[in-house]
Amino acid sequence: MKKWQCSVCKYVHTGEEPPEKCPVCGVGADKFVLLEEEAAPETETEAPAAEADATEEASSGKFEIANYYLDQAADLMVKHHAHPMSVHLPNGVIPVITILIILSWFSGSEIMLKASFINLIFVLLSLPVVGLTGFLEWRGKYNQAQTKIFKTKIAAAAVATICCIVSLIWYLINPAVLESSVAWLFVLVNVLMLAGAGVAGHIGGKLVFKE
Repeated sequence: MKKWQCSVCKYVHTGEEPPEKCPVCGVGADKFVLLEEEAAPETETEAPAAEADATEEASSGKFEIANYYLDQAADLMVKHHAHPMSVHLPNGVIPVITILIILSWFSGSEIMLKASFINLIFVLLSLPVVGLTGFLEWRGKYNQAQTKIFKTKIAAAAVATICCIVSLIWYLINPAVLESSVAWLFVLVNVLMLAGAGVAGHIGGKLVFKE
């Protein structure tokens, strides 16, 4: 039985023909390659060629040298799963933030609200790293695929980021926001942040585990 591999997410399909659509990332059959046709020597020859190109670029000037090392750093981050590791911080802390805000809303506890604000700062500080590593992984590992699953993941991450920023600014402007008439809207913003992080995390897990 033939084995076909998705060139975007590396999902492996067994069958005489590739699937019409990848069940993981959603790309078409044209993105599948027959594993038996992949020659090992070709992979071996590509590495020295890439290194030779990189050396050639490095010798042409400081700008090329900087680019070379930046590319190497990006490759290392993708290779060693920097994005899945960095995203654990916001994905783990955001549910705590939302729970603290809801509990503070019902109980009137200022300590819980302040704790959620401190946690929001940690999330905001982690977002540039999460965004950068996510972009590098999308570019290097998934060939910048623009299928529905990737568009949904990016949109969900954007929603979570925007909600985090809005929530922080809102609290800074009005620390007593949960005592105001629009407290429900503040809570909703944080619930949306949790939903966005949840959707992005779910899709990320699906891409990693190919399920």
